Amino acid sequence: MSKRKQHAPEFKAKVALEALKGEETAAELASRFGVYPMMIHQWKRVRLEGVSWG
Repeated sequence: MSKRKQHAPEFKAKVALEALKGEETAAELASRFGVYPMMIHQWKRVRLEGVSWG
C-alpha cells in the first residue's frame, strides 16, 4: 500500500506563487514541478485566501 506524498509548505508556496504570476499554465507548472494541475489550483486558491500551511 503506497503512502501519499507530502509536500513541504515552502514547496506549495513556491508553486502557488509561480501560478499567480500567470506566465505558465497549470499544466506546464504541473509538468515542471511533478504535481497534478488540480493541486496547483488548490494551492493557488489557498494562497489567495491568505491561509498558512504551517
